[in-house]
Amino acid sequence: MQVGDILRKKAARVATVRMNETVAVAAQLMRASNISALVVKDVVRTEGNTAVGMFTERDVVRAIAQYGGAGANMRVSQFVAVQQLVSCTSTDTLDHVRHLMNKHHIRHVPVIDNYSLIGVVSMRDIATAFDAEATSTATVFAA
Repeated sequence: MQVGDILRKKAARVATVRMNETVAVAAQLMRASNISALVVKDVVRTEGNTAVGMFTERDVVRAIAQYGGAGANMRVSQFVAVQQLVSCTSTDTLDHVRHLMNKHHIRHVPVIDNYSLIGVVSMRDIATAFDAEATSTATVFAA
């Protein structure tokens, strides 16, 4: 199974936040969309609108735990390691993406095809896909 198989079943909209937004704005976006991670985008002159990282609930907690209430007013860029963007493509296998998640201790991976952000896969998406595959395989053997 490939990442594209998961994306075809998900909503097409990808929730993003700009690097210069505050932690509070990012938290509000996550709450409004009922999600736990945002793709961080930056405007780069040579590459246009570029995905540079992920901002997650863990980053919100880290900001508040480390800086108290002032953490809410800090910029997203202060909590994102832009040089370490881990991404995949729609043709990558779910096993490969699961390996990336385990290796980098992350739960969300942006999907980038031809330099364009087309979606995000989560550990939950992958677990659900594997569960569905196991159920269909068990049904075949039971018949």
